Amino acid sequence: MQIDRNTVAVVTGGASGLGAATARLLASQGARVALFDISRDNGEALAREIDGVFCQVDVTDEASVDAGFAQARAAQGQENVLVNCAGTGNAVKTASRDKETGATRHYPIAAFARIIDINLVGTFRCIAKSAAGMLTLQPGADGERGVIVNTASVAAQDGQIGQAAYSASKAGITGMTLPIARDLMAEGIRVNTILPGIFDTPLLATAPEQVRAALAASVPFPKRLGRPEEFAQLAESIITNAYLNGECIRLDGAIRMSPR
Repeated sequence: MQIDRNTVAVVTGGASGLGAATARLLASQGARVALFDISRDNGEALAREIDGVFCQVDVTDEASVDAGFAQARAAQGQENVLVNCAGTGNAVKTASRDKETGATRHYPIAAFARIIDINLVGTFRCIAKSAAGMLTLQPGADGERGVIVNTASVAAQDGQIGQAAYSASKAGITGMTLPIARDLMAEGIRVNTILPGIFDTPLLATAPEQVRAALAASVPFPKRLGRPEEFAQLAESIITNAYLNGECIRLDGAIRMSPR
C-alpha cells in the first residue's frame, strides 16, 4: 500500500511515544490520521500538529472503542491502516517473601488481568472492529483492503523478573498475529507485529540518567536506546511492503533480555 492522501489511519496510543512517532510519519506522507488515546491534552495537541483527529478512547471499554471508530470514520472515512500502540506494563513477582517478616504474598490477580485486558484484549478489540470496517472497502489493484500493525515487545520472548503479566500479554499478541492474518487473508487485509526492545519513550524519560545509560549499554549494537522514529519507519515499511504478512519482527539492536 502506498502511503498518501488515500491512506486513512487509526493509531491507538497515538498521543505519545511510539504511537505519536508513527502518527507523525504517516501524516508527513499525506495520510489522514486519527489518534486513539486516553490522554486528551497530548492527543489534541498532536492532532492539531498533524492536522488529524483526536478520539479519547479507552481500549478496555467496548463502548469507548466503538465511539472512537465512529468519530474517526465520520471525520475522515473508513480507515485502511490500523497501528496498535496502546499498552502498559508493571513489574510484580509471581510470589515473594518479605525478608524481614517472612510473610508471603502473590501477584494480585486483578492487576494481572488488568494488564492482559489493556495490552492483549484491547489490541484484539481494535483489530476486530477495524477489520470489520475494512471489509466494506473496495480492494485495490492487488486485492488489498487494509493493513494492521500491532505492537508487542521483546518481553514476549525473553521476559524479565516481574514481567509475567506483561510478557503474557505481549506473547498473546505475537501468538494471534498469524491466525488473524489467516482469518483475513481472503479479504486482502495484512496483519503483522513489531516487537520493540528498549526504546526512549516517555516511560523511560523519567528514569535516572544512570539507569538510562545502563540500559543503553546493554544493547549489543547500536549501544543506545531505540528511537520512536525507528519504530515508525518499520511500521511504514510493513504498510508499504505488500508481501509482508503474518510476521512478528524484533526491533531491538540484537538485545536478549537478562533475567533482571
